[in-house]
Formats: sequence, C-alpha cells, structure tokens
Amino acid sequence: QEPPFVMDKEQPSDDEPYEGFCIDFAAELSKIVGFKYKIELVPDNNYGTKNADGEWDGIVRELIDRRADLAIAPLTITYMREQVIDFSKPFLNLGISILFKMPRGEKPGLFSFLNPLAVEIWLYVIGAYLTVSFTIFILARFSPYEWYNPHPCNPDTDEVENTFDLSNSFWFTVGTLMQQGSDVNPRAVSTRIVGGTWWFFTLIIISSYTANLSAFLTVERMVSPIESAEDLLKQTDIEYGTRLSSSTLSFFMNSTIETYSRMYAYMKDRPHVLSETYAQGIERVKQGNYAFFMENLMIDYQVQRDCDLMQVGGQLDSKGYGIGLPMNSPYRDKLSMAILELQEGGTIQKLYNKWWKDTGTCVREDKKDSKANALGVQNVGGIFVVLLLGLALAVIVAISEFIWKSRQNAQEDRQSLCSEMAQELRFAVRCGGSSKRPKVKPHVSDKRQSQPPAGHTHVQPITPSGQDIGPDSPNGMLQLRQTRKSPSPVPSSTRSTGGSRYETEFRSDFRTEYNNKREFNGDYQHVDCSDGEV
Repeated sequence: QEPPFVMDKEQPSDDEPYEGFCIDFAAELSKIVGFKYKIELVPDNNYGTKNADGEWDGIVRELIDRRADLAIAPLTITYMREQVIDFSKPFLNLGISILFKMPRGEKPGLFSFLNPLAVEIWLYVIGAYLTVSFTIFILARFSPYEWYNPHPCNPDTDEVENTFDLSNSFWFTVGTLMQQGSDVNPRAVSTRIVGGTWWFFTLIIISSYTANLSAFLTVERMVSPIESAEDLLKQTDIEYGTRLSSSTLSFFMNSTIETYSRMYAYMKDRPHVLSETYAQGIERVKQGNYAFFMENLMIDYQVQRDCDLMQVGGQLDSKGYGIGLPMNSPYRDKLSMAILELQEGGTIQKLYNKWWKDTGTCVREDKKDSKANALGVQNVGGIFVVLLLGLALAVIVAISEFIWKSRQNAQEDRQSLCSEMAQELRFAVRCGGSSKRPKVKPHVSDKRQSQPPAGHTHVQPITPSGQDIGPDSPNGMLQLRQTRKSPSPVPSSTRSTGGSRYETEFRSDFRTEYNNKREFNGDYQHVDCSDGEV
C-alpha cells in the first residue's frame, strides 16, 4: 500500500476495502476492456527487484509465477523488469526527485542591505567609481578649457586654476553616486561627457538597488542548504538514501553517471540510510538532516499534505508507471488502448487531481516569481558597457580640445604646433603638480620683465640707511627714497628748465620721526611707471 495509489478505506466494506488512484483507475479500465477483477495485496509489500542469486521478489515475482493476472500499481517500467514481464503503455510519467524538510525563514543579517546586488556587481561599482574619478582628473588637466581665471575682476592676471584636483575628482563622483550632488562641476565638453555618463550610470544602479531592496524586505527568505543532487554529494552534514527493493535504488546502481554512481557507493557503504518503506523514509526526513530519493509523484502527494516537506531540485530521470502483466498476456494490447483512450479523454488527469490536488491540506504559494534574487551581471551589465562607451567618447573629445587649443596658442605665440603641444603635455602629465599654472608662456613673461624705457623714472624702495629692500618688508610698508642725480649739483634757485638734462632726487623717509621739521625746497617730481613695473 502506497498513498495515494492504494489506501485502506475509512469505512471499508467486503466489496470495497481499499481506495485510491489505482482503485479508481482499475474500475475505469474494467469498463472499457470488459473484465472483472479482485484486488490482492502482494505478501512481501515489494515492487520487485532481483537479488544476488538472480531471483525476483514482490509484484514481479507474482507475475512471473502467474499468481496474478495483472498488476495495477506504481510499478516503474525498467529494462530489467521488461525482460521477465510485459508492460502496458505508461499511464503516468514521473522522475526521481529529492524530498527534504522545509527550511526555516532566514533571519536578516547585519549586512543584509548588500543582498540586492550580487558581490561581483558591488566590486564592479567600486571599480567604476575609481575609473571615473581618475578619468575626470586626467581629462581636466589635459583639456585646456577646464583651466579658468580665479580672479574675474582682474582679466590681466597671469594665473589660471583647475578645480578638478584629485580630491575634488573623487568628491564629485561620490557625491553623484550618493545622489547628493557636488559643489564642483565640469566646464569642458569632455569632462561634461564623463559627468553626464556617470550621472546616468548612478541613476540606473541606484534605481535597481532600491527596487530590489524593497523586494528583499517584503519577501521571506527561505534558503535551503541543498538545491540539487550535486549539492548533496559535495557536503557531509546531510545524509541521503532511498527505499530498498525499488526502481529508484536500481537507477543509482545501474547509472553510468559519475555523480549517481558515487551516491550509490555512499548508500551501499551506509546501509542505515536505506528505508524498508516510503513511510520510514518520510518520517526520517521530518526529523531533519536527511534527504530521501523517491518518485516525484509521491513527493507531490506528501508536500500537498505536510507543509514541513518540500521537493528539492528537478527530476534526475524520466520514466513512467505501467500495468504489469505476465509474459505474452492477451490483455496487454487491450489495456494499452484503454490507457490511451483515458488519457485523451482527460480521465487520468481528473483522477490525478482528485487524489493529489483536491485532497491537499497545505496551500503553497508559487514563489518562483516573487522570490527576491540578487541582481547580477546579466541584469545590470549593460549599464557598465554604456559607462565605458561614454568614457571612450570623452577621451576622444578631450584630445580634440587639446589639439584645437594648442593650434590657437601656437599661432598667437608664433611657434610650431608640436612645440606648443609638448609644453602643454609636459605640464598635464605632472599628476602630482599644482592645480595652478601661469597663463602666459615663459618667453612672453620675460619680455614683460625687461628694463623700463629711457626717460622713465625708476622708483626703488630703500631703508633709511640707504639699503635696498624687497617686497617683503617687516611692517608691510615700503620706505621710499626718491633721489635726484645730475652731472653737477645745481641749486634750485638757479636751475634752468629750458632743455637741460638732469635728474632730481627726492627722499621720503616714513619713520616715527616724520613729524620732525624738514626743509622743503619747493621742488616736485612727477613719477611715471611703465606697464612692466610693479
């Protein structure tokens, strides 16, 4: 007896002591073929396997000895059985699967907020952040349009500045990634392309993360320690086995697949993992840390009635249940035609729904669509491709900007394009250099430092003792002494103004004794400074 195929009736009678799928199926066959039958249970409660001596047991033995005319049971059609008995066409298709205890809900961990994205995606995001930060730093130094005048009120200044130093480059990308913005923004077309591509990248990544995070917070995580037969083979904590004298055990014994042959060796070395009946195996699964191999039809029946049980993985093989008959039985073809008629008419499906679905007490939701899974490369990998294309476009534009501006400067400075590009490139590759640089070329600034023209008065700061001082005066003031020099001293009262060549000297001592009385001879001198003097 195996539920739901054959079971004791709750209110048995002499004519109908049993109920189940096989009982109803036999009644339908008798109507079509036209035979009467009496149900007898096999004495040893086995389906039929060959022992070491080559002898069969169970239902197969009954058919070989012709003590039974036919066997309507979950009897799997196999090559070994087909050699000693006949089978009808299969009336149910099935496969071997794994029965396992339902795992409990996973408690959220301390870093469960990282679950919406796979580990490789987090690593790729960090790599993208570093790549974009270094790219915008290099392009900002490389592009001439990213350098600007820090003193807009003084358009003649010889100094330009670059906002995107290394720290600001990293701050710009992390501010965008966190959806908070930044106080620095790109100016050149190339750096704006980098910024726009990075903004689009962060928009997709943040939106995907937020959407999947909500799914992780609302869907209960049920994580099973095993997902397939291969997982069982790789671990040692969970034992596994099947029923003795069954087609499932024969499948592992005769399989040429390495995984299944190794599993059979495991079960052979540990006889305690094998069960006498399916009921024993199911009870052992409920105790935990045990997986039981059986036909998926029986697993489906159990999980519909016990919410603590579940099916793990798919089917290991594909086979069918058939009606067993003695060799050369005249009912074989008639029963096969009757099975086809019942299948085409939907009668077998109705019987299946009656004994599997309609009598189930455990309502299970289909969680295949609602299960929250971490987003991997196959989900958001395209946005990384877009980011790389945007960076490549920005590099091309930056090179174009560099060449165009170098060409303009070469024409203004009257030098070759290669020389101008070499000067600009030497400064750009100084990654550890300052974010400020002179706006004019060295040969231009040297001209501005030439001596003043003749006829202009030179103003030189000196100390009261007659020593020159530089721009760094101790009190921040320049003590100026204006002097008059001429070939021969001429008194002011007799000094000629008609075309005589001379220079006048004035002294101005800004000291604490400036209130002392000084003689003033009434001579004034106009001081004219050239453009190149400060």
